Amino acid sequence: MFIPNPLRIFADRAMKMPLWLRFKILTWMFRYKVKLVGTCKIEIKETDLKSVTFFVKNRNKVQNHIGSVHAATMALIAESATGFVVGINLPGDKLPLIKNMNLNYVKRAYGDMQAIASLTDEQIHILQNEPKGDFLVNVKVTDESGNEPVIAEMHWAWVEKDKK
Repeated sequence: MFIPNPLRIFADRAMKMPLWLRFKILTWMFRYKVKLVGTCKIEIKETDLKSVTFFVKNRNKVQNHIGSVHAATMALIAESATGFVVGINLPGDKLPLIKNMNLNYVKRAYGDMQAIASLTDEQIHILQNEPKGDFLVNVKVTDESGNEPVIAEMHWAWVEKDKK
């Protein structure tokens, strides 16, 4: 049985708001819960709760020594986007955990960055029905020119929460 978690309840309410407001509200909530996302000013650009697009502007606070988005920021948007879709679809009695991140930086990044993460219907079914498990979450990180400067693999797991 699917037990909604507070993140899912909030997201469901936000998705009923006008289009101009819904992603601002989701971004605010995510920045509040994940402080580093707020520091980097990462935004949620769109979501249908099965997939999500996270965006970070290439500004001074997130740049490396050559003026492009820092490798750590690229890792953060990939991890945050995948964590969002896992967290939204996970029952309230489960705890999401990042198990492994594999990042291969293959090109120089130019301009702003975005990460698009998605779950398949099969993955959502497994998340909602298995007491614990793990899988790779699909994520694509692209720069302003549409190139994929980093190939990211995010391996997420979940376990039952400790009963208090």
